[in-house]
Amino acid sequence: MIQRIIIPILAVLGLIFALYTVALGERPTPVAPPASLPALAPFRQTIAGAGIVESASQNIAIGTPISGLVASVSVVQNQSVKAGDVLFQLDQREFAAEARVRRASLDASRSTLARLEALPRAEDLPPLKARMDSAEAWWKDAQAQLTRAQAIEDRRAISAEELSRRAASERAAHAALAEVRSEFDKLSAGAWAPDLAVAEAEVSRTEALVAQIETQLERLIVRAPIDGVVLQVNVRPGEFAQSGVLRDPLILFGSLARMHVRVDIDESEAWRLRVGAPASATVRGNRDLNTALEFVRVDPFVVPKRSLTGDTSERVDTRVLQVIYAFDPSALPVYVGQQMDVFIDASPAGEGTK
Repeated sequence: MIQRIIIPILAVLGLIFALYTVALGERPTPVAPPASLPALAPFRQTIAGAGIVESASQNIAIGTPISGLVASVSVVQNQSVKAGDVLFQLDQREFAAEARVRRASLDASRSTLARLEALPRAEDLPPLKARMDSAEAWWKDAQAQLTRAQAIEDRRAISAEELSRRAASERAAHAALAEVRSEFDKLSAGAWAPDLAVAEAEVSRTEALVAQIETQLERLIVRAPIDGVVLQVNVRPGEFAQSGVLRDPLILFGSLARMHVRVDIDESEAWRLRVGAPASATVRGNRDLNTALEFVRVDPFVVPKRSLTGDTSERVDTRVLQVIYAFDPSALPVYVGQQMDVFIDASPAGEGTK
């Protein structure tokens, strides 16, 4: 009973299932809709390229001229700053201490110069004048005594030794008067010109040292070079900031008053480019977000391609000509570093768009 009825039925059911499975497998697989529609070129003949959005000032990698410990960071991402505003500051304690030492040296050298320029002191002249008057009186007295002795006609009334002594006293008094007068004239004349020159040179030297350390202190404060927006902040208080060119800049900065698109054009199509040709950019992922571009310039040096889009037909060894276009940032919701599809009109002049 089982062999004659059930087994044939199972065989027929298996055949039907096999036929259904084969028929189902032969149906065409429906094509999945794309995640986003591809951008459309608005020109009859087009040069297509991948564009990277950058600031109008180009992206400025802010660094520090001196390596040191970061004391404070004054900005955050997406903050608008003016030229000269503080971005971050390094530890100033070592240079501040050296500045105090140099300013003290400058004060001392200025005081020395002022003392020399103030000579003679008013209180120094009266004592010296009194000494000069006393020396003059002594000399006149010695001169009078010598004159009286020389006027005696009878040489027996005065000895030759006494006459010689009076003459020596007169010469000594005259020499003492000349010495005091010389000191008085020297003091009255003020400081010696070479001494003043040395003091002035010392003031200039210490002023230069102070200016040098103040420049060093100012270099520890990193300021915004232009009006712009902080794009990235890769430094924190307490970290050690290394000077020089870094892979990741301490702060990435740029002006966003206008946006630029740096377009890579394959070198094999560079000959088709017309300088100043109109262009259009489309946001990747939404072809409805597009805007016309304004030509800025062509970088006249073909470089190896750096921005890879992931296209399977893209070659790593490709060299590209870079063309820069500009657009109003309010026209598209894009950010610096974002990729865009750019189409440049390669039609002969005058043919226009489609």
